[in-house]
Amino acid sequence: MNVTDAFRAFQSTVNVDMDEVKEARRRRDLFKEAFDAEPDVVEVVPSGSLARGTHKDPIHDVDVVLVFDSDLHPGWGKPGASAEDALDYTRDRINKLLGATNGSHEQVVRLARWRNHAVKCFFDDKDDPDAFTVDAMPALRGDGGLLVPEALSEDWILCDPESLIAKVSAKHKEWNKFAGSVRMLKWWASEQRMKIKSLVMEVLALQHLPTEGSQAAAIKEFFVSAAYFIEGGSEVVDPAGLCGPIQTDLDYETFADRLRTAGDRAALAVQAQADGHSAYAVRKWGEVFGSAFPQLPESDGHSTAAAAATAPRPLRDTPQG
Repeated sequence: MNVTDAFRAFQSTVNVDMDEVKEARRRRDLFKEAFDAEPDVVEVVPSGSLARGTHKDPIHDVDVVLVFDSDLHPGWGKPGASAEDALDYTRDRINKLLGATNGSHEQVVRLARWRNHAVKCFFDDKDDPDAFTVDAMPALRGDGGLLVPEALSEDWILCDPESLIAKVSAKHKEWNKFAGSVRMLKWWASEQRMKIKSLVMEVLALQHLPTEGSQAAAIKEFFVSAAYFIEGGSEVVDPAGLCGPIQTDLDYETFADRLRTAGDRAALAVQAQADGHSAYAVRKWGEVFGSAFPQLPESDGHSTAAAAATAPRPLRDTPQG
């Protein structure tokens, strides 16, 4: 097994099983079918990582935006009680259309509870280990994006999830490994024993993941460039320029250290691959991504000791200038 084979196998681990993806899309599409017929709904917009194709295993939730007609809800969009009113109204309509007891369109949603921006809809038994929700967010069309309720601040905020979908789609058209590589980077973040939002990694990838070359080389360049960016004091912010920092509680100092360590190990792996040391390269990628990254079996004659014996000279890859 070489590095390319190892990355291909790791991609299969990171990717969600297609049956689960189909089920996630089916649940999301139920909301479109049900709400498209509502007289006060202008459109139903798929959102979130599933819509962008960057969802990693496992799926925790599926996002959908219900865009209402502002003329039929004149009080919405203004500071005050209208944020909670919109969430209450959306929860009520979900119950009437899709509630497990008496839904008129289909009886599937066991429980609907609103959170800060959206109504979280539970389909599964609470003990189901593969359970995931559909998060339905009410919205109004605003200037340059969507106005969505924010219960905590009792206000409405402007966001633009559609622009992020378009940007990721454009990157993937440039390089058909982009979305899959983002899933790998999200996996890496989940293994860091610190809170790193998936969206942080996705936005960083838009800025720092090359859209050419091999997947291994591109991911190495991502870690080196992203570490340099974060070490320089930059924050990861909404790429639409509307919502500011994506994760205000992110420990940027530790995050930079983790990115730098990953970049150093990835640089060693890429150099080893170029020098023909496949076993060592695969082992170093395992140090980057963790135990889920496939390793050469001992029976192949590439034990850790053998790999270490043929390891290339240590290399530190740091940006110059």
